[in-house]
Formats: sequence, C-alpha cells, structure tokens
Amino acid sequence: MTLLNETHDPNSMSWVESANEQGNPFPLQNLPYAVFRRKGSDEPFRIGVGIGDKILDLTTLGQSGVARPTQLDIPESLYASTLNRFMAEGNIIWTRTRKILFEVLRQGSPYEGKVLDCLIDQSKAEYGLPATIMDYTDFYASIDHATNIGKLFRPDNPLMPNYEWVPIAYHGRSSSIVVSGEPIVRPNGQIRPSIDTPPYVSACKKLDYEMEVGLLVGTGNQQNVPIPIDEAERHLFGICLLNDWSARDIQAWEYQPLGPFLGKNFATTLSPWIVTMEAIAPFRTSEKRAGDRTLLPYLNSEKEGANLGIDMYLDVSIQSSKMKEEGLPPKCLGLSNFKYSYWTPAQMVAHHTVNGCNLRAGDLFGSGTMSGPGADQTGALIELTQGGKLPIQISNTENRSFLEDGDTVFMTAWCERDGYRAIGFGGCNGTIMSAADPVDRKYGG
Repeated sequence: MTLLNETHDPNSMSWVESANEQGNPFPLQNLPYAVFRRKGSDEPFRIGVGIGDKILDLTTLGQSGVARPTQLDIPESLYASTLNRFMAEGNIIWTRTRKILFEVLRQGSPYEGKVLDCLIDQSKAEYGLPATIMDYTDFYASIDHATNIGKLFRPDNPLMPNYEWVPIAYHGRSSSIVVSGEPIVRPNGQIRPSIDTPPYVSACKKLDYEMEVGLLVGTGNQQNVPIPIDEAERHLFGICLLNDWSARDIQAWEYQPLGPFLGKNFATTLSPWIVTMEAIAPFRTSEKRAGDRTLLPYLNSEKEGANLGIDMYLDVSIQSSKMKEEGLPPKCLGLSNFKYSYWTPAQMVAHHTVNGCNLRAGDLFGSGTMSGPGADQTGALIELTQGGKLPIQISNTENRSFLEDGDTVFMTAWCERDGYRAIGFGGCNGTIMSAADPVDRKYGG
C-alpha cells in the first residue's frame, strides 16, 4: 500500500477556489488524470489533471514559459494522448509527479496566478478513454452478488463450491469499451426464452447495468513470472468506475458451458477520470470477507498493508426519458461499497499472474458487480428485481424490470473518512438507444 505523505494533508488548500469547496470531488488531495480536448474541437486529445471544476492541461503547462525556466520536472510521457506510457513508468515516477502537481496547485505556490492559461473548465471539455485498453478481465468479486444471482437459479445451493477459494473472472472485450457519455445501443442476439421453442435472433429485452470498479494496471510483468501478493499493488496505477452492460436474455442462453460472450461484449462504459492508488491511500481498509484459513498461500499476505480493501462508496441511479422531460431527478437504485469485495485488488493481481500470465500497462480489471449485504445495496437490476419478477418503481408513473430505450444510468463514487479530505471519481453514465435492425429471424430457425 502507498504510504501517506504531504499530498494527503487535509489542511492543504488550492489556489483554484472550487477545489476547496465542500463536496467538490476533486480537491487538492485527489489530482485524478483524464484524457480530454475542448468540446466540439478537432484538436488532439491530451492528458489533464482534475482540480476543482477545472482541468490542468499538462501539455500546455509543459510548454509554458513558467514551467521551462523553473525546470518543472513533468515526465514527457504526460505530453501524450493516452496515459499508457506514464502508467508503465512505475511508482517512483508516479509519486514524484503527484508531488510536483500538488506543489503547482497548492495555495501559496510560486505558480499561483502564473499558469491560469493552463486551466480549462471541465464543462467545456470532452473526454476520451484515459488509456488504450490492452486487455480486459472482469472478475466476480462480490460474494453478495454471487449469492444473490445463485439464489435465482439454485435456491438451495446458491454459491458455487470454488467461489471462496479462487477469484473467478472471464476475459472481456477491450474493443467495445467506451468512455462515459457514449450512447449504448441495445444489442441483438440469439435468445431462447423457453425450452419448448427454438431460439431466434432478436433485440435484447432484458438489458441490465452492472455497477463495478475498474482497476488499471501500470507496470506489467514478464511472461511466466508471477507477481507475489506482497508486490501486487505496485503494479496498479489507479481506479475508476465501470459499467459492464449485460444482455441477460442473450447471456442466459449462451453462457453454458464457457461463460459470457455476446451478452457482455457489445459495450462496457468507463469513467474518464483515473484516481491514483496514491490518492486513495487514506481510505484503505483491513476489513476482509475472505477468511484467511481458506486462502492458498499465494492469495494471503502477512505483510502489513499489502492486501487491503478500499472503502469506496458506490452509487447507481436511473433517469428515464419521461423523467427527464418532466424535470424529475434520477432515482437511486443502489448504494454499495467496494470494501464489501470478497477479493482485494492485490489478490486479483496475484491470481491473474500465478499461472505466468503477463500484464501490460493499460490492462483493465473489472471488479464484477459490487453489491453489498443489504437489500438496498445491489449493483444490478437482475438482483433488485429478482430476475425481472418484481419490478421496481422509478417514478410515480414508471416501473422497471430491466432497462428501456431512453433510460440513462448514472454511476458515481467517493471516499470519505474522518481526518481526511473526501475525494470523488467523477461520473460513469450511459443512455440506452434503440436496437439496430435485428438479423433476419430466419437465421434463428
């Protein structure tokens, strides 16, 4: 785990006034990274740092007359169009750069008032994916979610016997990962609602969200060289929000015996802001769901701080097109926490590489739907509505079993703890669009 330093001091303020406002997700103690450009422009995407309601443009900062004579030591990798090169440089560079940016933006800094041209309003920016996603692995790390789903199909034996021993995951599709705000087109696929009728091709009728945490790999490992759990977090750069959209009816027909395929690979939404592992250092937790006695040695550590969870609140809400027209706010569907994860980030890294698999900068892990133990802490509609059997009310006139066209799903997250400044993660949002023309039904028999 990254140690605390002066960049976590809750009393430090920024000369960017909005960063000091109570409730702003990007105080001086956060400093998340994103890839952006000015909205509506054709200029190249570049890397920026969030501070209050502004973005510090690192390319402009590096080219400024203020930075050059004072030898502001920002890595050249931050003048790129994605974060991959910077993420590959490792902890020493990440930590040094955070301290430089903290110094530039803190109240009383010699740079105060001199780099205003390097700031743009977040409201005037549009975002790209923060990194080129090399590979995407989606875990199944919430035991509450696994149990809730298991109860729908195996009421007497909901949890599979391997769950408490091995971090379960599947290999997702990186090419269809999109940044927050991109529309999500309802997918077509093969569906078989009943064993008494043959399957057919149709637009998905049971479209769902999955509220997840994304973890971005920084430094990789050589093939056939596993990462020990005590070193695992040195390979993680930061975290974000992730919505693993799921076509439940397509998934139900195809998933046996090999697991998710077309029910998952049509779209995954990623939030644009990456909060570094160093920024979340004050919000680590030793609360564990997995009992140490059941863990194999490569998943267990006796080193203090090597295998901690993250106390990170997760919120998901919905707003239908009718709610938008009527000026109604989004309806909260679930409030959970990443600390409920059965498997920690370090365990995910250790397990992913125990067979010799090589990770690369820009690899993405999804946590899996991060539900908590309470009925109001579910992270997917399939849980909340008991497989669609118990629709939930989202307004005075509307219910939902699954998502409908025009629905927007909003995900947010934050960390807070007494004695520290709360930090946020920005939003992870997507609106459902109607399906493209389905394949001719004759192909479905």
